[in-house]
Amino acid sequence: MTRGWSRRRFLAAGAAGVVAAACRAERAQPTLLGAARRGYGERSPFERSTRAFRVSSTPGTASSRTPLQDTYGMITPSSLHFERHHAGVPAIDPSSHELLIHGLVEHPLILSMKDLRRLPSISRIHFIECAGNSAREHEGRPGPDPQTSHGLVSCSEWTGVPLAVLLQDVGLKPDARWLVAEGADACHMARSIPLQKALEDVLVAYGQNGEALRPEQGYPLRLVVPGWEGNVNIKWLRRIQVASGPAMTREEAAVYTDLMPDGTARMFSFVMDAKSVITRPAGGQRLDGPGFYEIEGLAWSGRGRISRVEVSVDGGRTWRDAELQEPVVSKAFTPFRCAWTWNGREAELQSRCRDETGYVQPTRDALIAMRGLRSGPDGFDHYNGIKAWRVRSSGEVTHV
Repeated sequence: MTRGWSRRRFLAAGAAGVVAAACRAERAQPTLLGAARRGYGERSPFERSTRAFRVSSTPGTASSRTPLQDTYGMITPSSLHFERHHAGVPAIDPSSHELLIHGLVEHPLILSMKDLRRLPSISRIHFIECAGNSAREHEGRPGPDPQTSHGLVSCSEWTGVPLAVLLQDVGLKPDARWLVAEGADACHMARSIPLQKALEDVLVAYGQNGEALRPEQGYPLRLVVPGWEGNVNIKWLRRIQVASGPAMTREEAAVYTDLMPDGTARMFSFVMDAKSVITRPAGGQRLDGPGFYEIEGLAWSGRGRISRVEVSVDGGRTWRDAELQEPVVSKAFTPFRCAWTWNGREAELQSRCRDETGYVQPTRDALIAMRGLRSGPDGFDHYNGIKAWRVRSSGEVTHV
């Protein structure tokens, strides 16, 4: 009842402004003729959201982050999709680009882009998240806004050929167990992927959000490995070798491993576990004053669908269910919202999610108890602890 009356008062106050706005419109000057058509649509000049990145002396190995607090719904605009490069962005002519599939196969195959586009294709919505997303949160150095703390994740509709179709065409030999996928960038980025995953849901993608891939996203061809760490989603894909075991490349031996307190390391920890973040109100924003607000955010899980999101406004002492936006898609962003009447006093906003396997997003303390507190500039990969925002009595929202 309280929530409903708060919303009614909010709407009633807005209705009073409608009359005043109508009066102003009557006195306004005649509307001028608008701008002409453009060959490729662009957003309004009043919208200035951009990806954040730090200036680097080695820009080819840097990253940029998605401004999650400025996006709506489950799809990230292609132009705002996060980037992570290890050797810059190659310029590839699709008319000469080819994909080689070889190794433990009966019929090695070379496919041009024209060949791939002739094959049966599908479109699916999936997130891609860098393993290092939120890596510094566990050390107690939280990002001041959603882009800084969680911006190495984005969600798109990907279009391409199921990898299982291509593997069926080449014929797998009995001892085939792994794939080694390689990109056409300067470092020849390569990662090993278990055959079982490849046959399950991996895409060889050439489309993103209704158009061709952007160069930064692997144009003209990339792997999309749903729910798994971003580094295995090989961009500028040029070669797939079928093998009996993993290749133990640099990226899976020296990097993208998770150090444990006893000195051992987890390897091939591919899955990105359930995670959520409140994007509005969030760090860097300010509330106009006490009254009705809608808490909004995003949840996702590499294990499947999000089944529940809870929101707390008192630092995790009490929780209530948020509303999930339909459709809830497996291994994709799930937007959530929760009505809130702010009383003008200091508050602490948190969200936690659960996926269809029963996995619940943990607290930072729970992760540290299990995996330790690694020192260093970048923390550890696969961090998915609960994120908190503090609403001050002034309306300013900051990190906790």
